[in-house]
Amino acid sequence: MRLALYQPDIPQNTGTLLRLGACLDVELDVIEPCGFIFNEKAMRRTGMDYLDFVKYRRHNSWNDFLLYRQNHPDTYGRLILMTTKGALPLTQFKFEKNDVILMGRESAGVPENVHQTADARLFIPMHPQARSINMAISAAMALTEGLRQTDGFYKTE
Repeated sequence: MRLALYQPDIPQNTGTLLRLGACLDVELDVIEPCGFIFNEKAMRRTGMDYLDFVKYRRHNSWNDFLLYRQNHPDTYGRLILMTTKGALPLTQFKFEKNDVILMGRESAGVPENVHQTADARLFIPMHPQARSINMAISAAMALTEGLRQTDGFYKTE
């Protein structure tokens, strides 16, 4: 399972998810351009010392990400978009081990062409008067459900 961030706006969310990836041994993809300067110094401020443990790949654009994904079918499976405009609740979806959970920009989500590329569009059931859940928290919820279903949590002995 992988986590992909589409043009993230908020460095603290990206840092939080890099840290989550390090802790859960989940690889991340950061699809640029970002809404902030994305470099090691900036990420160390938000991801702290966990940056040494996380595996992540930067992609210059959505098209670069798609091409890379196409060329690595063993590690990049279905594209699962988390969106408030989703068709199916997160809790009713059956994850597979090589799914890529895609998170949109905090300020704008993803454009329609990205929506159309996704193999599934999921939403988190929430109070009807609420607009949305923080992107990093939503990603953690989706990743937790995906790892739970696929027995993908790090094994401790």
